[in-house]
Amino acid sequence: MSQTKIAVVIIHWNNRHLLEQFLPNLVKNIPSNACIYLADNASTDDSIAYTQAHYPNIQIVPLKENYGYARGYNEALQQITADYFVLLNNDVEVRPNWIEQVIAEMEKDPNIAAAQPKLLQYKNPKSFEYAGAAGGYIDQLGYVFCKGRIFEQAEPDSGQYQQTDSIFWASGACMFIKSADFFAAGGFDADFFAHMEEVDLCWRLQLLGKKIIAVPQAEVLHLGGSTLQKASPQKTYLNFRNSLIMLLKNLPGNQLWWFIPFRSFLDLISSVFFIMNGEFKHSWAIHRAHAHFFFRFNHWFKKRKSIKRYKNLAVNENVYPGSIVFEHFIEKKNTFNELKNWSSRT
Repeated sequence: MSQTKIAVVIIHWNNRHLLEQFLPNLVKNIPSNACIYLADNASTDDSIAYTQAHYPNIQIVPLKENYGYARGYNEALQQITADYFVLLNNDVEVRPNWIEQVIAEMEKDPNIAAAQPKLLQYKNPKSFEYAGAAGGYIDQLGYVFCKGRIFEQAEPDSGQYQQTDSIFWASGACMFIKSADFFAAGGFDADFFAHMEEVDLCWRLQLLGKKIIAVPQAEVLHLGGSTLQKASPQKTYLNFRNSLIMLLKNLPGNQLWWFIPFRSFLDLISSVFFIMNGEFKHSWAIHRAHAHFFFRFNHWFKKRKSIKRYKNLAVNENVYPGSIVFEHFIEKKNTFNELKNWSSRT
């Protein structure tokens, strides 16, 4: 591993206080073969000046405008040479050996393209964090969830998910990815701007025959909500819109004719629930997401043609064979171990 070049790349826009809070810990826990890069999305505060003054060894990658997470990383990583990219949010505290443990697992199998550590809550380190927990999955209707987090329900971490395991998607809050695989898959979809882009990328990696893993022996703490709060209607809009785009791009062709209409119907039900709870802005965000998706349907559909498909993912061990929506909201299943169709996977 000592000869492996690792680039820890932080995507950043404003919020200098996050650099002050989290960079000291990060700098202390970086192996000698790793370099830290700050990919700055044209911050309008003094984030760059602060970093240059206090951390001269951190390399700055200035971007021309605020490209968001997806295009921001695409633009930055083209300027960085390394064997592994570690894509790290600017609000993450890392623990000792967090890099070494993940890279060691990835080195065991050349088909492993991406990975994540265990993500815990910064403010409550005994609980899993929303954006990744102990690894991401997707159900047969395209809803994403995590080992340790189902929808808004995050589990306490009692060591119940400690084994390295194959997953469907690795969290963008702390994603390890081999640089060759990142570029082979085409990087992130810049149209996403933010949210769901890591799920989409991991899906495309698996279509290339690659594997995604979680390494929960390595741990990081994620503050979360630093760019868009969970309660933000814009986050609701991006999640619903990008989910539809991702499904249209990556699903097997013989599923599209029924899958997209049915998923749209389920989204409509979600918008009704938001109205019933008095959350009208979130309901409207879902309708805006659908309007944007269907008005540009041809644009999204053309993206399917650019995706390389060396493997059929119609049946995949990391696609949950049940409905996470039904089991969580109707049957009140709140933990990963309660999922009736996956009870043996712990």
